[in-house]
Amino acid sequence: MRLLSFLSPTLILLLSICSLSAFASDSLLLSLRGEPAPGALMIGQVLPGVSVSLNGKSLRTTGEGFFVFGFGRDDNGAYALQLQDGDKKEMHEVVLQPREWNIQRVEGVPQETVTPPPERLARIRKEGALVSNARKTNSNRHDFLAPFVWPASGPITGVYGSQRFYNGEPKNPHYGVDIAAPTGSPVIAPAGGVVTLAHPDMFYSGGTLLIDHGFGISSTFIHLSKVLVKAGQEVKQGDLIAEVGASGRATGPHLDWRVNWYGERLDPQWFMSGVGVASVKAGERAASSDKLNESQK
Repeated sequence: MRLLSFLSPTLILLLSICSLSAFASDSLLLSLRGEPAPGALMIGQVLPGVSVSLNGKSLRTTGEGFFVFGFGRDDNGAYALQLQDGDKKEMHEVVLQPREWNIQRVEGVPQETVTPPPERLARIRKEGALVSNARKTNSNRHDFLAPFVWPASGPITGVYGSQRFYNGEPKNPHYGVDIAAPTGSPVIAPAGGVVTLAHPDMFYSGGTLLIDHGFGISSTFIHLSKVLVKAGQEVKQGDLIAEVGASGRATGPHLDWRVNWYGERLDPQWFMSGVGVASVKAGERAASSDKLNESQK
């Protein structure tokens, strides 16, 4: 099955320039969904049995030939998507389009969360290890293939890639999308999966929840006031999983939603085709995503 209807005109043009054989009738590559850039999530499909690698790193494929990979905030340039079926080999160049990042200054954060006292460091390291281990999950679930929906409703108040200064002190870039909402507002699963971590109160992230969507793709939800699911629990898209809060290092109630590909932190807005939107609604996709899905009917 060919999934050309998933492709945006920009990506079709890009791949046509990079590799004229990308969608030829005898090509090993059947489709590639997503627009390549820092923070992007790419989902492709090859003929069953074809091996796939990115810059020499092997990528897993499903029985139907689907594969997935992502790019971090600081990635740039061109990447070689290599396909092989017996003696037949193909190479498709994926060129990342550059992005600009916002600088945000956040005042009023409790000083101990900006520069934690020494006695808190053991707790921070322990909690960091829990999150890191959860993100290493490499299950065979295929939930990542379905279109995701927004997990909460409200205005977008923080974006991926922005550099934050807490109380004037520069910190790591922001790796999620912030959706402002009152404490207690519902958080739903943006896609199906299995809960790999459910913690009521971490030092930095407060109430923290991770859901595995398969093949290294996971969602992280932080600053929650309540976590309503347990580790090991299976959830379906749209299930109530938590409530918005202002726990951990936060100055007001909001949901910080993050999407990961193993150790890479991806941009949920870019994946949702929602870059630039001012407000979102739980359970809905970005308008452009809806149009893409309509074209498949």
